[in-house]
Amino acid sequence: MSTRNAMAESRRRRRLFTATWTIALTVLTISLIYWEKTAILYILATLGLSALLSVVAFSDLGGRREQPTDDSSAQQ
Repeated sequence: MSTRNAMAESRRRRRLFTATWTIALTVLTISLIYWEKTAILYILATLGLSALLSVVAFSDLGGRREQPTDDSSAQQ
């Protein structure tokens, strides 16, 4: 039963962390729009998109597969 409680607590903590980041970034974005600092928004959007594309580029989306070894060329 304690394992189940620990997993639930971990999920709750991750949700709280995600909600906190979302609220903070929303407040930052709205305040930058309000004070008309669109240049900063463009820079942040570019950096964020670059980071996202880098994560996707370096991630192993298909899973690691073993390559079949071709021993016929090694035997010759």
